[in-house]
Amino acid sequence: MQNIPFVDLGVHHKPAGFSDRIALGFTKMLRFCADTFFAKRYGHRAIVLETVAAVPGMVGATINHLKCLRRMCDDKGWIRTLMEEAENERMHLMTFIEVAKPNLFERLVIMSVQWVFYVAFFILYLVSARTAHRVVGYFEEEAVISYTHYLKELDEGRSPNVPAPANARHYWKLSDDATLRDVVLAVRADEAHHRDVNHGFASELAGLPVDAAAVAPYPAHAPEIRPAA
Repeated sequence: MQNIPFVDLGVHHKPAGFSDRIALGFTKMLRFCADTFFAKRYGHRAIVLETVAAVPGMVGATINHLKCLRRMCDDKGWIRTLMEEAENERMHLMTFIEVAKPNLFERLVIMSVQWVFYVAFFILYLVSARTAHRVVGYFEEEAVISYTHYLKELDEGRSPNVPAPANARHYWKLSDDATLRDVVLAVRADEAHHRDVNHGFASELAGLPVDAAAVAPYPAHAPEIRPAA
């Protein structure tokens, strides 16, 4: 099994200015809704939240792609980074669908939330890309916390530590005997990386210094997301 990178659980971007406070307040409101609706049903929470989490990367990549075409300029690697983030978050969703089968009501919630969030985030990115990336950075901070709580549930036996789904073992290069706990560790490391990348993008847009060395390491992923036939 690959070694999952260390995750610094103490990382938090202290809000500086109105834009950051708006981003943090919006994130805390969504966290409250998730806590109220899902409580400790972490598998089902992951399914809905990962559906939302896969939206920002695609929106950011699309808008930056079109902007670079109009301005005939280089994207500084942002488009590929954001596209990869969107695919990574989608793989989180595909993994947790195998763990916690969503019922019809949850599928309807997913459809509704995705449409509303996509439109809202698209507009936000057009108005203030800095705020949009800061929102994602704070989202990912909360995701790291949620998956840490999920690990505690697994370790204390309140959630079953089932075998890791085959698609997860392939994508994160896990051993054949890997369990859900190994998957959650890998997903948490992914989220920590996205957290630092998006906070870095927001700070860069705000003209603030960015320390590339402070970005959490990314777990190794399979070059092809689907196992060979």
